[in-house]
Amino acid sequence: MASRRTNSGEFDFIVVANRLPVDSVTGSDGSQQWRLSPGGLVTALEPVMRGAEGAWIGWPGAADVEIEPFEHDGIKMEPVTLSESDVECYYEGFSNDTLWPLYHDVIAQPSYHREWWDAYLAVNRRFADRAIAIAAEGATVWVHDYQLQLVPGMLRDARPDLTIGFFNHIPFPAYGLFAQLPWRKQIVRGLLGADVIGFQRSADASNFSRAVRRLYGFETKGTRIWVPQDPGNDSQAGSPPARKALKMRRVVARHFPISIDSASYAKLADDPDVKARAAEIRKELGNPRTIMLGVDRLDYTKGIRHRIKAYGELLREGRIEVESTTLVQVASPSRERVATYIALRDEIERTVGRINGDFGTIGHTAVVYMHHGYPREEMVALYLAADVMLVTALRDGMNLVAKEYVAVRSDNDGVLILSEFTGAADDLKQALLINPHDIDGLKDAMMQAIEMPAAERRRRMRALRRRVLENDVTKWSQSFLEELRHNSTASPLAEHKEERND
Repeated sequence: MASRRTNSGEFDFIVVANRLPVDSVTGSDGSQQWRLSPGGLVTALEPVMRGAEGAWIGWPGAADVEIEPFEHDGIKMEPVTLSESDVECYYEGFSNDTLWPLYHDVIAQPSYHREWWDAYLAVNRRFADRAIAIAAEGATVWVHDYQLQLVPGMLRDARPDLTIGFFNHIPFPAYGLFAQLPWRKQIVRGLLGADVIGFQRSADASNFSRAVRRLYGFETKGTRIWVPQDPGNDSQAGSPPARKALKMRRVVARHFPISIDSASYAKLADDPDVKARAAEIRKELGNPRTIMLGVDRLDYTKGIRHRIKAYGELLREGRIEVESTTLVQVASPSRERVATYIALRDEIERTVGRINGDFGTIGHTAVVYMHHGYPREEMVALYLAADVMLVTALRDGMNLVAKEYVAVRSDNDGVLILSEFTGAADDLKQALLINPHDIDGLKDAMMQAIEMPAAERRRRMRALRRRVLENDVTKWSQSFLEELRHNSTASPLAEHKEERND
């Protein structure tokens, strides 16, 4: 996607996301500096933005901090300021204590507060206004994720000349769950402002299309949805004869499974220093025969409790021994002011302490638990050191950790245990697919991974790597942007009847 900076300071290609793709760090001389952030969205879009030389609108990550637009590594950053109240109500509240649990099958109970919704509406307006201000005539704007679902509709209302895409990185719930949301129609209307709405799995796109039919009565066919040019007029819904004479536009809602910059991970895994660090990690752990690894944000959707429980039961039953098998769990901090996450951390740390107290020896720790993040080089070394990768999410839009593990295993060794409730399970079918709620089944899969013959490990990993290397983040972004170019409705479409007869 080519981009240019116009004389008026406008951009032809803009990404709108909750966070900027950079973190503020303090340099050795005490000055503020920026570095690219770790994480799925940044990993996915960094190559796209480098090629586009576009603008990225997002929150810099600290409350009540006013930052002027700046450039980092060839990407123009357009910071959006959030107050402490915005962070509490829009981000920690509506986004992460209402939408996140609702969209993840109500693993935790969502909270519904009108003041949170008001904040969500106001902050979405702030992001939309920034995009409206810097977008060139006919620009492409790509909005990302559940925190900003109202932005596409706001852009459409103010700037019908724009080509608008939206990608939802988390699941979209079945209608029976989504219907619980008091502001369900406003969310759907906001999303329908986009020309293309992307989801991780085809089931998520189907859930959204069903919500459109139930809430607005708009016609859907396959991945296509026909929306009146003025979707804000609810009287247009539910009356097909009246809608036939309306000017319609076509919205595409389909799945675009996200991936990673797999070549960069594979290259890093071949670095001699990273390989040496992987060997050092095994030595530090006492050179066990099998190292199992979990890498997650500390979140109740990730199934961390389930894998630790299964591992503890294997020790208790004598099917594995602490001298030969070690579980390493990296749980990076997440939403530490939200009560649900505070309780989760306390529970996991108690469980880890109990298992280590029961089964650890002076020379061998049963569970090595680390509640902090690591740079990419250290994570790749951990992937190389691990014999078994545990991805046991209860619900996950994709889970890029699974793909990162596969990408670095150029030795064609290692076993991936993967929850069937992740989007990655659609791609990585040579993994050992498990239901994380089935603790006995998870235990059996862990034993199968430990005992798997080398020839089978190589066969499975070769197939997994072929899939990940061929379907990388560049292919994902290109496929989405190509669909967006094809389906741009910045100019009004023909009447509904003509569109249906194409």
